[in-house]
Amino acid sequence: MNTIADIAKIAGVAKSTVSRYLNGGSISDKTKKKIEKVMEETGYMPNTFAQSLKAKKTNIIGIIVPRLDSYATARTLIGIDEYLRECNYQMFVSNTSLDLEREIESILTLTKQKVAGIILLATEITERHIEIIKTIQIPVIVVGQEHQQLYSIVHNDYEAAYELGKYVLEQGHRKIAYLGVSEKDIAVGVKRKEGFKKAMQEIKGCEVKYFETSFKIAEALIKVPSIIKEYQPSMIVCATDNIAIGALKAAYMNGLTIPKDLSITGFGGYEVTEMMNPGLTTAKFFYQDAGRMAANSIVKLVNGEKISKKTLSKFEIIIRESVDKLNVNQL
Repeated sequence: MNTIADIAKIAGVAKSTVSRYLNGGSISDKTKKKIEKVMEETGYMPNTFAQSLKAKKTNIIGIIVPRLDSYATARTLIGIDEYLRECNYQMFVSNTSLDLEREIESILTLTKQKVAGIILLATEITERHIEIIKTIQIPVIVVGQEHQQLYSIVHNDYEAAYELGKYVLEQGHRKIAYLGVSEKDIAVGVKRKEGFKKAMQEIKGCEVKYFETSFKIAEALIKVPSIIKEYQPSMIVCATDNIAIGALKAAYMNGLTIPKDLSITGFGGYEVTEMMNPGLTTAKFFYQDAGRMAANSIVKLVNGEKISKKTLSKFEIIIRESVDKLNVNQL
């Protein structure tokens, strides 16, 4: 039995009644139970995607991601999917491959497909983003970046970097390299660097140099040897766990032992960092929780409820073996 007409005939109701039930319309409890019983007995599975597209108000939430080969993206999507399924919403994912133009196009395309709302995992918020989001007239939640005009779920990058910076100093490190990313990325490129700088400014006699790379492990692998050779830090603080993995590999390739010859930290809390030897000290972000928070917020907006403009997700400093404790008096 695979049509609405079949279900209506067996249940003894009009086809329009079954359609109204599937679209969340108003019907009596008695009729609702009758339809549900027939659907259960026949194994009927409604095509919720198709019926949502036909409805005036859909149950589809569009998700725009910058890349699919990212731990943070994957965990965030799991959290979003879990919550949306609980609320009987469908998830439609669009990947942009870090192309800002494709990101704008995805917003417009999802709008044409009548999604109820959009969750944008952004790497950068431009004026073009703001203009488009203002014109589409459907709710949008941004995850990972913030803008005063947009609703956002933000990882607490500044405080996480500040706390990690304090830990690094407590371990006696005073000659430190910070390996970050482009400041076009406000969260990772700016907030993490600013939080780290604040910690560094609280202790005198600390020498820090700031370097830049991309998010790719391979590019960190190329960048780090010159940092080690020219600057000779006791510590490299990396803006992401992937950058830290590249730094670890580069250190080993240059004959260094971690953490005896060089200490390294990251940001993210990727599962692989616990399995490495040595395990990576890192600021862990709870991406799955952030995904659930984003899904909860977009559902509320879709249903006309008020939410906070900005919500911060939690973090935790994970202490592992990649940081050596130095004697400050001997430096």
